[in-house]
Amino acid sequence: MGRKAGAEFLGTFLLVFFAVGAAVFGIDKIGALGVAFAFGLVLLALAYSIGPVSGCHVNPAVTLGVLLRKGVTGQEALTYWLAQFAGGIAGGAALKLMTSGFGNVTDQTGGLGTNDWGPSISSGGAFVLEIVLTFLLVFVVLLVTGRAAAPGFAGLAIGLVLTVIHLVGIPLDGTSVNPARSFGPALFAGSHAMSHVWLFLVAPLIGGALAAFAAPLFETAAGVEGAPSRHGDPTGANVPA
Repeated sequence: MGRKAGAEFLGTFLLVFFAVGAAVFGIDKIGALGVAFAFGLVLLALAYSIGPVSGCHVNPAVTLGVLLRKGVTGQEALTYWLAQFAGGIAGGAALKLMTSGFGNVTDQTGGLGTNDWGPSISSGGAFVLEIVLTFLLVFVVLLVTGRAAAPGFAGLAIGLVLTVIHLVGIPLDGTSVNPARSFGPALFAGSHAMSHVWLFLVAPLIGGALAAFAAPLFETAAGVEGAPSRHGDPTGANVPA
């Protein structure tokens, strides 16, 4: 379990530092398209590298979906959540360090890559958006790592869907779909970010839970009851605790 927790911590840290960092360090040069691909490609690489260890959830909403589908125990889920939030906080701290006098890097987002609503979308709109976007992410994760999926291709599907999600969400609220990704940078971005971060903690969890209830309908349609499940492992390998 310690190895799994370490993988989730490191994976979430790397996701925040490299993917959120792509926006913080260079959205003025690579644009929203570049940032979207940064998120997708980082998750794709993590899926095949740490997937065999922990399943590469690196997202509390994904872990909630897997928990509700009985892919992990309650104790495992709690350990994953602690590791993910710790990794997100470490990633946020690293971004803050790079944009401080120590790193002297200009924060191109003006808010350490935090999520927010404003001129482009209302708080209610952002809440619905995050539920729908997270639903899509967790729905895909559960199905492509589930009983009827083709082994070895799940990581590709998950990386691509995260890219598409960010193409939709970045212009509106910056795209969360991951409470740990949102909380880490917000913790170091000031009181405004922290006062709004609740939405990006709650809405993704709702989306993840809804996906967990929807996914079995399509697994049943595939006629695969009784086949061994490998929920949460994008590589198709079952790794013992």
